[in-house]
Amino acid sequence: MTDIKRIAEKTKQLLTDAGAQKAQYTVTEKEKHEFNVDGGEFSLFRTLFDRSLSLTAYKDQKKGSAFTNQFDDAAIEGAVADCIKSAESGVADEAFDIAPGQENRVFRDGAYEPDIDLFFERTRELMDDIRKKHPKILMEQMIVTHDKIHSIYQNTNGTEFEVYEGAYSVSLMYSAHEGEATTSFFGSDIYTDKLDRPFIELGSLEKDLSDTEAQLSTVPMEGKFEGVIVLTPGSLGEFLGSIISNFASDNVILEKTSIWLEKLGRQVADERLTISMCPGDSRIVCGQRYTQDGFLAEDYDLIRNGVLKSFLLSLYVANKSGFAPARNTSFSVIIENGDTSCEDMIRQIKKGLIIGRFSGGQPGINGEFSGVAKNSFLVEDGRIRGAVSETMINGNLADLLNNLVAISKETVANGNTVLPYMAFDKVVISGKQ
Repeated sequence: MTDIKRIAEKTKQLLTDAGAQKAQYTVTEKEKHEFNVDGGEFSLFRTLFDRSLSLTAYKDQKKGSAFTNQFDDAAIEGAVADCIKSAESGVADEAFDIAPGQENRVFRDGAYEPDIDLFFERTRELMDDIRKKHPKILMEQMIVTHDKIHSIYQNTNGTEFEVYEGAYSVSLMYSAHEGEATTSFFGSDIYTDKLDRPFIELGSLEKDLSDTEAQLSTVPMEGKFEGVIVLTPGSLGEFLGSIISNFASDNVILEKTSIWLEKLGRQVADERLTISMCPGDSRIVCGQRYTQDGFLAEDYDLIRNGVLKSFLLSLYVANKSGFAPARNTSFSVIIENGDTSCEDMIRQIKKGLIIGRFSGGQPGINGEFSGVAKNSFLVEDGRIRGAVSETMINGNLADLLNNLVAISKETVANGNTVLPYMAFDKVVISGKQ
């Protein structure tokens, strides 16, 4: 392995000598072990190595960036020269900055060294489990990897963060087939640092496979009505991403298009709802340890008991807008469980949908969304009637948060997020006209 601390120190010296008044840079080495399965058979095993040096410099309040994947002296010197040249040709902005000096830290997370033999056995076990338990599933692609990462972040304010981390990931793409009937594709992902349980037991994989098989037979749904949608943890994550992007992210705060712009400290959601960003939680695998601006990452609430507590902002946008920067910039979202079982949640629904996946365009500035509910099930009079196809839903993201019906007792932890099932009312659902 390369002495990446030496590379970092060399980069610092070159940037300082070249006139950078402030700078930050990250040196990273990665080792990836990867199994590929295509059509139900192992098709590839490979080990990949990657290295990178990314650097950002500030000169006369102008920002420049550069990148190289080579660590020889000429490549580093070239990257520094490009970075300084980029800064000199930029536009000055007083909002450009890096974090003040932080406590130097070394982080060791996850499974840094892989157990390749057990990893292979768990992968083969997963293939066998799917064949036996879900014979109608056709596995289009399975990619399982272990990523081993060693990185060093430094800045010219004296901060140094060194990270040793490793984790296993399983990414599946599949559909169900029976005779002439087929379903649309569905994907499932798992991220873990342990191999003590079969992969099929992790995250929502078992249920995802079962629900996909159930999509082979659909019930007709006609007309248009306003009803309740139940978002599975997977689809809830999609909706949360859109909510944050639309109302709390860099661009919408910088451009002042967010409808939450004046709502910090005010109610924006049902009081039962708390949305937290917690890379330090034990259920999050190899969570973010520092931000891109050089702050130590800390857990925080985006919304607490329905009240907006923070925006998800970089230091630059925080400086431009006057709001505080986010204490971490991960998407390690945690919504703790509620007091209603999934079974009871469904039993209370007069008419609505359970949504496994949503396919739609970018929501409007005000949060209006419209799209197709995929891998979804019709609920009538408290019972699941069956899978539906080509069903549209329309609503508003901000309204959803205030039309909360229930949060499930059950949660799904997939290594990246911890999310429950959530039911929301007053969504327009449209079948065939």
